[in-house]
Amino acid sequence: MRFRAFASFLALIPFAAGGALCGRAFGAAGELGVRHRIDVVVSAEPDSPIFQHLKAAKGQLTFTVRLSANSKESKFFGMLHPSFPEITVPDGSAKPLVQQTKLWEEQVCHQRRGLPKVTVTQLSGRFGEGEGRVEVNAIIRHIGLLVPPDELTPGIKLAQGSDNLGLFYAFRAQTRNSRLNVDLKIYPIDCAL
Repeated sequence: MRFRAFASFLALIPFAAGGALCGRAFGAAGELGVRHRIDVVVSAEPDSPIFQHLKAAKGQLTFTVRLSANSKESKFFGMLHPSFPEITVPDGSAKPLVQQTKLWEEQVCHQRRGLPKVTVTQLSGRFGEGEGRVEVNAIIRHIGLLVPPDELTPGIKLAQGSDNLGLFYAFRAQTRNSRLNVDLKIYPIDCAL
């Protein structure tokens, strides 16, 4: 009796495996892919020098982002140079210097192959006028060179979250002396291949 039950079970295995393979082949046409969008938010820490005497002062910021987003369907590698020429220093650190702004977005749907690699490599700008002016010139550390006076530390992983655009993964670059934060939010957007 046990032998018959076991033999019947063995006879069903090829049908189950074949059905699974057919289901995978039929489902391949409607496979979900992804495309990515990257947004940026710039803020300052509460102990940043710009909050000491420069509240409501005008300023400007530019930075460089190295981006590598490669897949079989889409290849992108390059430097992005966003610029924000008209910034007003807020009353405190609760408000950002630069509101969330779209930095880059893929137009092509591709297979899921991980997140794009993004690194803020340089941040420069100035706030205020005259003697009280604050200059920002932060770069990342390079092998063989002295540590920069206002070092930029990229790749600080923040907690993932979600907002009205969807789920995002966030990474921060922070300057050591000027105490500014550049937060990059990477949104994976589902799409059909």
